[in-house]
Amino acid sequence: MRISFLLHNAYGIGGTITTTFNLAGALADRHEVEIVSALRHRERPNAALDPKVALRPLVDLRHEKEHPLHLRPARVFPAAEYRHRQYSELTDERIGDHLARTGADVVIGTRPGLNVHLARQAPDHVIRIGQEHLTLDNHPPRLRTELRRAYRRLDALTTVTEADAAAYRRKMRLPGVRVEALPNSVPDPVLPAADGTAKVIVAAGRLVPVKRYDLLVEAFARVAAQYPDWQLRIYGKGEEHDRLRALIARVGLSNNAFLMGAATPMEGEWVKGSIAATAADFEPFGMTIVEAMRCGLPVVSTDCPHGPAEIIEHGADGLLVPVGDRDALGDALLDLVRDGERRALMGRTARENARRYAPAPVVAQVERLIEAARAARAGDRPPPGPPGGDRLRQALVSRGFAARDTAYALASGALRTVRKGRP
Repeated sequence: MRISFLLHNAYGIGGTITTTFNLAGALADRHEVEIVSALRHRERPNAALDPKVALRPLVDLRHEKEHPLHLRPARVFPAAEYRHRQYSELTDERIGDHLARTGADVVIGTRPGLNVHLARQAPDHVIRIGQEHLTLDNHPPRLRTELRRAYRRLDALTTVTEADAAAYRRKMRLPGVRVEALPNSVPDPVLPAADGTAKVIVAAGRLVPVKRYDLLVEAFARVAAQYPDWQLRIYGKGEEHDRLRALIARVGLSNNAFLMGAATPMEGEWVKGSIAATAADFEPFGMTIVEAMRCGLPVVSTDCPHGPAEIIEHGADGLLVPVGDRDALGDALLDLVRDGERRALMGRTARENARRYAPAPVVAQVERLIEAARAARAGDRPPPGPPGGDRLRQALVSRGFAARDTAYALASGALRTVRKGRP
């Protein structure tokens, strides 16, 4: 099968890029896979891409930034979309030409504006799958209206959490479009897992206001006051760098808290820690949470919409605290800092529980989604809803399975994949 991903800018940094590269690489073991990047601004991608995956750009900003058509606003890419100012008549033309000539059997869009291109411009023979990497509620009403019109032409739409999939089904009402939660996958670790003995707390992601690294630094100050031999290492880059550096100096943590810059891949840094932490106000999924858990770290996280609560089992593989609560975040960190035995046990549990985000079950779900879309086109089965339907999910929940275990069971296609020990 020939599968093509349509990505905003494969040469940048971000969770959507990482998870697209991960999924494309996993699919490339069984299929012919390419990533088509609408934009390009540098010679090579920041993230590592499996050599089996082809990569090609449509507009190279190093040479075409002043192209006459690129100076005119886009007409197909929706004006209410966050990235609209980066698109133009030139991107409209190049994306449209690419889709008209594609030899792919399946094209997967990776953001709302590109999903609109896909819905409106892909040939009839192409299976059209849109991906949502934020959340429906994150989009302004004007964009939701445009998506509601365009998305009716998709075969399927995936979200990264069950909560957002439910919101799309309830609010968007897209007849004939399968709406499924498809979690982000993380490659199988290659390094030995963390053993919980290092006196290091690790955080990673873009240094932007919504991630609330300021709150994490302030919460960690309580840890450092009682355990001055512990460190906080924050990986990433972004607009908050200078403000965070000033905050670290102001609260007297210059010898304990460090801005480490970006690291790719992060696996080698996760395994140097014993606890992972995130203090975000909003997290559509939580890619770094999964990465940390797969490396054997328990995660202390704010219980923000939507992702953390679907990933972390509070008290078993991590701890959830209220959004914006510095004291609760500090207390949770201290709980794990003080208790090495509990920390190690939770780390082992985290690694085991995070296996549901391995490439194999996610690839299997993508393949089933594609086959279901093909069957729906042929009239072999009703198109809406996830495999197994809501009745199976409700039956599992009624038997006491946690919501995230239910999602895993449905994604992997067999009830036996639900973790042992559940009712």
